[in-house]
Amino acid sequence: MPLRTFALIAALSTFAAVNAPAQELVPTKDPGVSRASLIINPGAGVDVLRLEFQPGAARSVHQHDDVRFHLFLSMSGSIEVTVGSTKTMATPGQAFFIEKGTPHGFRNTGTTPAKGFEIFIRDPKPDSKADLGDALKLAMALAR
Repeated sequence: MPLRTFALIAALSTFAAVNAPAQELVPTKDPGVSRASLIINPGAGVDVLRLEFQPGAARSVHQHDDVRFHLFLSMSGSIEVTVGSTKTMATPGQAFFIEKGTPHGFRNTGTTPAKGFEIFIRDPKPDSKADLGDALKLAMALAR
């Protein structure tokens, strides 16, 4: 895993101690795709999800209109990433920057489970408490 990818995940993980829901995988509406919420922190505007795709499973094309931006980090397996009209075979550790409102989706083209992380950066909710440590500073710097 590239050092920069590891550093981003490690930094954002500091939120988990303050606001971490259960981390077990749960099915999504897309058959064969499961996710675990690692960090849900509305006060900081940061959400981190771990995704697992069974062979042939796809996260249907969708878009997020409520984010400043969104990162997808491929961790293992054969994941085809669609951003807009561009399809790319992701390599483990590769990061994809997805701007607000951009249609995107993910598909496991391999014969073994594939894994990745999604990181969402939203505007912080002023009525929510947040631990605004170094991880938020990093996330906000990436949002510029």
